[in-house]
Amino acid sequence: MNFELFVAKRVSVKARRTFSRLIVIIGITGIALGLAVMISAFGIVTGFKNTIRDKMVGFTGHIQVSRFDLNTSFENTPVQVMDTAGNLRIKPEDFPGVKTVQVFATKPGIISAGEEIEGVVLKGVGPHYDWAYLNEHLLTGKIPSYSNDSLSENILISQTIAERLKLEAGDDLLMYFVQEPLRRRKLHISGIYQTGLEDLDKLYVIGDLQLIQRLNNWGKTQAGGYELFIEDISRLDELTLEVHQNVDENLQAYSVKEIYPLIFEWLSLLDMNAIVLLILMLLVAGINMISALLIMILERTNMIGILKALGADNFRIRKIFMYNAVYLTGIGMLIGNIVGLGFCFLQDGYHLIGLDQTNYYVDYVPVDLSLLSVVLLNCCTFIVCVLMLIIPSMIVSRVSPVKAIRFK
Repeated sequence: MNFELFVAKRVSVKARRTFSRLIVIIGITGIALGLAVMISAFGIVTGFKNTIRDKMVGFTGHIQVSRFDLNTSFENTPVQVMDTAGNLRIKPEDFPGVKTVQVFATKPGIISAGEEIEGVVLKGVGPHYDWAYLNEHLLTGKIPSYSNDSLSENILISQTIAERLKLEAGDDLLMYFVQEPLRRRKLHISGIYQTGLEDLDKLYVIGDLQLIQRLNNWGKTQAGGYELFIEDISRLDELTLEVHQNVDENLQAYSVKEIYPLIFEWLSLLDMNAIVLLILMLLVAGINMISALLIMILERTNMIGILKALGADNFRIRKIFMYNAVYLTGIGMLIGNIVGLGFCFLQDGYHLIGLDQTNYYVDYVPVDLSLLSVVLLNCCTFIVCVLMLIIPSMIVSRVSPVKAIRFK
């Protein structure tokens, strides 16, 4: 029998003293709440970052390649995106890690609907455009179909633009393009989408790439640039540099972080907030256990004196209280995992907590947890708590047997 472990159990969960039980409950509750909050906070921060990032990437691609010039407007300088055989000049197989390449072009315009007008940007896409992202965010209507044979007048507009112009799926509208001479096109609303990203929703209309090619007198092999989608987001900077170094010298590669720097800088601040929260919760949990252990040592002063009088050395007595603390920490961590993971699973499945999509870009609190992150949080909590408990356990060595036995 492990003598120290046996005594530790007797003075913790099996203790008959009401005050001891209260201290045990407080210690376990502190650990459980601390770990539950850390798991929930880490899952929410990770989920929020991944959700916003995926929304940005879904609309613009991980990497955009366009003409390298001083043009900062939405009016693209043409790029020769296809060769004479009709094949893309930049292909996924050219860059290991790139899974999809598609072409696009943008052109500013003004929508006129009844007495309402709105300045927008028409984003032209081709027949091989991946509609998965917009299909996921489609509210009404249907996704338009484009081909190389004929020009389509079907477009997608956002719910934000539709509300401002009082339009619905199936309506027609006039779009004016400011150029010489002024061009006007009648377009049909095939569907209405809403990504939740206000900067995109209030600006972009999705239409046929051929419309922009005709308006700009481009050939069918010309477009505004490429959108590249990669397999591993952690390689974004590396692949952006690789693409930039291997495309024509008149082209420039931009990562999504460079295209929308303010949003990604804002997301990076969440990492610091999460780190501060984790440190604070670890300190609170550790200090809570230190307080509990000190009170338990104080309450068991008589027992310490008796054990010393019977021949137990300081190390064995310290082990009793360390076993006790580790035991309580383990119970608290088990409860904390159940509460924290339970909340994350419920929130991920049922979206119990909502958000204002106008301010937060999502209409619910997203959660994203990995097994590795949960394991690391548990390991950090356990290690920090145990290390912080070493110092109060050293008080045992300063207890005098004679005074301890007389202590009441």
